Order: sequence, then structure tokens, then C-alpha cells
Amino acid sequence: MPFTLVLGGARSGKSSHAEALVQRAPAPWYYVATAQAYDAEMEERIAQHRARRGEGWVTLDAPHDLAGALGALPSGAPVLIDCLTLWLSNRMLAAADADLDSAILEAELLAHDGPVVAVSNEVGLGIVPDNALARRFRDAQGRLNQRLAALADEVVLVVAGIPVKVK
Repeated sequence: MPFTLVLGGARSGKSSHAEALVQRAPAPWYYVATAQAYDAEMEERIAQHRARRGEGWVTLDAPHDLAGALGALPSGAPVLIDCLTLWLSNRMLAAADADLDSAILEAELLAHDGPVVAVSNEVGLGIVPDNALARRFRDAQGRLNQRLAALADEVVLVVAGIPVKVK
């Protein structure tokens, strides 16, 4: 089944675009959320995302075990993963092996027999981060995006709300 990777910067419109892609398939649509609310501002962002989606969506929280969440979905289920950037950050802050986790995720993406749309930030377009952790994260995110773009049937870059087909 098709796998689409949707890339973009913060507030570029990538999540809205990804939701529209998933909704091309019949409901129910599965939303695999990787965000964790550590403060009131993040709680509000999560609430806004949920409210925007409306009915027909089933939300699964998977801040760490993204591959497990995918593996638990019904056969043929259309799924949106939002977002790989937060998932990678969660895993790195937990001192996990990001390359191993990425390989496990790739295998699960290949095994899923329904349409998958995954959202990820393109974090390497800005300045070089000023600390080692941020540079490791930027590099790991770039490697993850490259790996998944190679697997994807379609890659879309969303810029200022405008989707641009890359692959």
C-alpha cells in the first residue's frame, strides 16, 4: 500500500495536508500521535489538533513505541503518523538507539498493508545548532528523513501551506 512522507518546517501546514491525504481512504482513520504534553502550551496544541480532525479519527498515543502501535493496527487501516520529529526526540531523550529504532520502524512501515502518511520536520535548513545534543538531533532527523524518503512512494514538502511534490 502507498506510503507518503510529508515534510516541512514548523507551522508549514504539513499536518493539515497529511490529514487530507489520509482522508482519501474510507474511515476510520488512525492517527498515531507522538507528542507528549509537558506544559500547558503543548496541551493546547494537542487539543487543537484533535479538534481539527473531528469525527472518523481514532487516536493512538505512541510517544515511544511507534512500531508497536503500527503493528497493532487493523489490516488495511489508513494511518497518519504525526510526527516523526517528536518521536525521534522522545527516543533520543530516552537515550535509545535512534538508528535501531528507525530500522524497526522501517520494517513495520513495509509490513503495514494500508495507506500510511507520515509527517516529519525538515530541520536541517536553518543555522547550525549551538550545542552537541541539538546537532546530534538535527543529524539523526536528517538521516531518518532520508531513510524514509527512500522507502516512500511519494514525498511532499509543504512550504507556506503549499504542497510541493518531491518524489
